Order: sequence, then C-alpha cells, then structure tokens
Amino acid sequence: MKLKELLHYTYIFPVLAVIYYFSGLMGGGVIYDVIAGLLLTGSVLSAVHHAEVVAHKVGEPFGTIILALCITIIEVALIISLMVAGGDDAMTLARDTVFAAVMIILNGILGICILIGGVKYYEQFFARTSATTYLVSIVSILILTLVLPNFTSSVNGPFYNRAQLIFVSIACLVIYGVFLMVQTVRHRNYFIITDEDPDSHYIPTRNATIISFIFLVICLVIVVLMAKGLSGTIEDMVRSVGAPKSLVGVIIAAVVLLPEGVAAIRAARSNQIQSSLNLALGSALASIGLTIPAVSVVCIMYDIPFVLGLDKKDIILLSLSVFIVMLSLSRGKTNVLYGTVLLVNLAAYIFTVIVP
Repeated sequence: MKLKELLHYTYIFPVLAVIYYFSGLMGGGVIYDVIAGLLLTGSVLSAVHHAEVVAHKVGEPFGTIILALCITIIEVALIISLMVAGGDDAMTLARDTVFAAVMIILNGILGICILIGGVKYYEQFFARTSATTYLVSIVSILILTLVLPNFTSSVNGPFYNRAQLIFVSIACLVIYGVFLMVQTVRHRNYFIITDEDPDSHYIPTRNATIISFIFLVICLVIVVLMAKGLSGTIEDMVRSVGAPKSLVGVIIAAVVLLPEGVAAIRAARSNQIQSSLNLALGSALASIGLTIPAVSVVCIMYDIPFVLGLDKKDIILLSLSVFIVMLSLSRGKTNVLYGTVLLVNLAAYIFTVIVP
C-alpha cells in the first residue's frame, strides 16, 4: 500500500482517536469533549469505509456478517465490563442496551434506509425470503429473552433462574448458528445482492483487505471506548434538560450503531436495499442472539442479578415495531410510507423514554 493511501482520513482519524483517548484529555472540559466527538465521528466514517473494503473482497453476505459480528462482540464486551463493575446497580443494563439497540435498528436504521430509497427511487426491491428468514429468527429470540421472563414462576420478577438462563442462552445460540448456516451455505442466494453494474466496484488486494480489517477493528473499539468515555458528559447533558437517565443508554447505543447505520444508509442510496436489510436485520439478530448468552455466562459466573423482562410499555412498543417491520417487508418492495411509519415508531419510543 502506498504512503499516499495511508494518509487518507480513514487511517488518520482512528490513529488520532486512539492517541487522544489514551492521552487522558477526554473529560477535561467542553472543548476537549467536542474534539473527542469530532474524532469519534471521523472514526465512525472510517469504520464504514474499511467495512466496505472487506465486503468487496469477501463478497456478500460475508461482508455484512463481519461488520455485524465485530460491533456485536465489542458491544458485548462493553456491557459485561460495565455490569461487572456496577454490581446490583447494573441489573437492567444488558436488557436496556439490547432493547435500545433493537428499537434503533428496526425503526431507525431500517426506517431511514426505506425512506431514503423511497424518496430517490420510489420503490426498491429485495428478496422476501431473506426478510422472512431474518424475522423468524429475530422474533423467536426477542420473545424468549425479553418477554417470557415476565411470565415464568420459578423466580419472582422479570428474572430467569440459572437453569432457565442456560436453556435460553443455548436456544439463542442454536437459532443464530443455524441462521448463519442458512445465510452462508444452504440458502446463500437469499441474501446475495444483484449488482447492476459490477464493473463499478473494484476488488481490493489481499494486503489492502487485511489492513482494512485491522483498521475496522481499531475503529470499532475506539468508537465504543470513546462513547463510554463521553457517557459522563452525555449524562450531564441529559440531566440538565430534565430527561431520565435511561436516555443515556439510548444515546450510547445509537453512537455504537453508527457505523452499521451509515453503511446501511449508503447502500440504500446506491439502490442496494438488500444490503441495507442484511446490515440492519443481521445486526439486530447478532446483537440479541449473542449478547444475551454472553451476559448470561458472566452473570452466572459472578452471581450477578440479571433482569431480562421488559415492562408493559416496552413490550407494546416492541410488538408494534416487529409487527410493522413484518408488514413492511412482506411484499418484497418498499416505499416512503413504510419508512415514515417506522421512524414515527422510533420517535414514540424515544419520547416515552423521555416522558414515561
């Protein structure tokens, strides 16, 4: 790789962000936090670029799987570190983070992609079989992890006991594992994008792909670390406007999901809504299907109380979101109305977080 290419912003921003984070300047005042925010934004855009390079090399659907898994693994590491440090005060952290991520992905990222595609192209077409495959897996895991705990009787409250946690964790891994087998082997054609102009895309070299993958991981790690470092500033900002503390989790989840969101939106603008669906729905499935088993293992090992069940308001909002997504993706084509309704659902979720 030439020196000129290494001086591209997608390499400079992650390096500067890493240096700035470990310099200890974050939290030193408004100006320092603004600089951190700019570096975080640059790292997000860099992550999208490197994810696209890797995706061009490995092809679909492997490219979108790599980005979804990278972000999910780092998200899991962040949740576990906060739960171990927070003790009883962090009982609902994993549930709230996963729920916020799912709501942002299903309503926000998917809604923006559908709306932008509808405005620019009127209708965009995708494989209904891929959407059905995603939604069957997502709905099953959502009910098992976030709804069913409210109705079991072995433990009082929205908890699972140890045996139930083990069973649900295994169930999540089985569903996600079989889904990956279907997506990458048996029915890969469901998720492959039809490229109308294959000559417009380059195939990066092996060395360029390796370097981009390394920088992709660096970008994702520093985005999560800086989001965690800025959480205190975000919390102060939320408190200053009189909003509940739970809004902080929504904001941090949105920051962590920015790389996937930007990549999905760019795909929709390029008339590749199938790629947007792969990113959005794949991220939702990976986020909940891998996070709950990982957190369950840690909670069992360290004997940390772990609240999973949602309250009635959140169950209604989750049911509404899943139902609208299922209807929107049932015909294999999109329009502006579907995207608008999903974004209204997201606004209702965020509004009820602020004004419960």
